[in-house]
Amino acid sequence: MSDMKSAKINRLSRIEGQVRGVAQMIESDRYCIDILHQIQAIRSALAKVETQVLKDHAACCVAEAIASGDEAEQREKFEELVTLFEKTKR
Repeated sequence: MSDMKSAKINRLSRIEGQVRGVAQMIESDRYCIDILHQIQAIRSALAKVETQVLKDHAACCVAEAIASGDEAEQREKFEELVTLFEKTKR
């Protein structure tokens, strides 16, 4: 497994643990603000993974489509990104 893949898997495992921790906090009736701080930390960590996956996609899949010279493939990769960003605006 590559170092980049391993780093993403490790980060997701930590996020998974954080989510379980938040569930335990809720079960234990912990202070709402403490729970919200943990949720914000989870969102931030997940955003970092998302950014890395997006960078990897651009560096690999999109770059390959550009290098191929295949206009249909290039258009497809571009449309995938546009669709992804449209979903984030909703």
